[in-house]
Amino acid sequence: MFVSIINFLIGMSLSFLFIRYKEAIGNMIGEPDWAVKIGGIYNVMILLGIGMFFWSIASITGTTDVLFYPIVMFLPH
Repeated sequence: MFVSIINFLIGMSLSFLFIRYKEAIGNMIGEPDWAVKIGGIYNVMILLGIGMFFWSIASITGTTDVLFYPIVMFLPH
């Protein structure tokens, strides 16, 4: 239980920081070619923040297997 609380706090903090400081992080990283196809580095930072937010909620509730099921379904076994 303690580990899931720590994961929740880290995930929420990082998701907030990714969304809040997307310009600073994006300028530090630069603009890779693959990020242009997604919508730019700022959009990638927002998507990472949203993904970490949902991961942290799933971590605290114990439903990470449900969250990652669509991803695991397409991976070879």
